[in-house]
Amino acid sequence: MTTRQLTNRQPRVHSQLGRAAVQIFAANDRMNQMLIEHLDPAAWIAKPPTAKPPIAKPPTAKPPATTRKMTPRTIAAIFTHMHNVRTKWVRLTAPHLKVPRQLNRAHCTPQQARAGLAESAARCAEMLAEALGGSEGGSEGGSQNEGRVEKFLRDGWARPWPVGVEMLCYMISHEAHHRGQVCILAHQLGFPLPTEVSSGIWNWEKLWKECGSPNGPGCDDSI
Repeated sequence: MTTRQLTNRQPRVHSQLGRAAVQIFAANDRMNQMLIEHLDPAAWIAKPPTAKPPIAKPPTAKPPATTRKMTPRTIAAIFTHMHNVRTKWVRLTAPHLKVPRQLNRAHCTPQQARAGLAESAARCAEMLAEALGGSEGGSEGGSQNEGRVEKFLRDGWARPWPVGVEMLCYMISHEAHHRGQVCILAHQLGFPLPTEVSSGIWNWEKLWKECGSPNGPGCDDSI
């Protein structure tokens, strides 16, 4: 392949990657929605079985400065955390987009979590499209904001990354980690998710169709 052929091919490959990233994140959020939709309401704010009652300590006792207290999260807290982290990604990486409001894990209902996750998923999809070249409209299939996102900041303390597939992989890994926690916690609490859900989150062909991509994974529906 000549340098000229490679140069001409790059924008198309870049756009395909961006559109795929949008589809992937949409399917990823559909998995979250499925879990909440089929979760027993009694499990939503149930105390994790690993949570221990507080131990009374003398008033003068102080924990070491390096100790970080880790409180087990409820399922409600896990999903609100996922949404709130997404808002941080958008705020730090694409502040020109409308940043969704954060959720309060102490008062968030399953319905509020589903609505919040749907909104933050849409903003993350916009961010990915602008970063990876999957925006619709504009000249030659791109938007006026395409390329505006040049760095991915996963946290205020973290070193920025140039945008690329690493950005998408990090975002998906974070959510998959917490979905696993939800599935295990629901089982431990005595409210295991039905097989249609535990198996359904692996039916990517169906997930893609439900998210508006009828041709399934690996296919560019814009063609």
